[in-house]
Amino acid sequence: MFTGIIEGLGTIGAIRPAGQGKRLTIEADYALDQTKIGDSIAVNGACLTVVKINGKKFEVDLSPETLAASTFDKARLGDRLNIERAMRLSDRIDGHLVSGHVDGIGVIKQREKLGNAIRVTIAVPEALSRYIIHKGSIAVDGISLTINACEPKSFTVSIIPHTAEITTIGLKQNGDPVNIETDMIGKYVERFTRGDSMYAGEKTTESSGVTMESLAKSGFL
Repeated sequence: MFTGIIEGLGTIGAIRPAGQGKRLTIEADYALDQTKIGDSIAVNGACLTVVKINGKKFEVDLSPETLAASTFDKARLGDRLNIERAMRLSDRIDGHLVSGHVDGIGVIKQREKLGNAIRVTIAVPEALSRYIIHKGSIAVDGISLTINACEPKSFTVSIIPHTAEITTIGLKQNGDPVNIETDMIGKYVERFTRGDSMYAGEKTTESSGVTMESLAKSGFL
């Protein structure tokens, strides 16, 4: 689990094929003290497992699923990346709860200066728009941001100078792709209220979702 508060940046030093996936070697700009093989680390918002580490350099494997759902399929040598190690339970949660499971890819649609901030509009697939709400939280390349406005196929965030300076969002230009993870709470609420079966393909004859009848039976009405 992560918070979306980026620790620092890293650079892709090597990309190697690994079956149908890839293995990346990444060099962090800062010391990865106490990080060990098997630890989870969010790279541009994707939760990856450290499989090798040597000082500031570490290696991660990218599965075909990760390549299909994220921007890593287009990764190139020298790309700058946002890095955040998994949160400790004793830490303050300064951003929001981020799982590191990327929902899809967005594209920078517009950037404009607004006072001391940068107003960034990001286009997203319509399937993700249902989980995006005004003043809600969203992770963009792993950065915890607040949604200032949303449309059916896009949303807008305001980037303060500090965030632009210490993360890759300050380097992005119109047309650049970014990893998107919507707020996990909305997805769970939708699942519970819709009453979907737990198992794919399983058919039920009785709705298990939240209805006026079920609320009445439970004493809420």
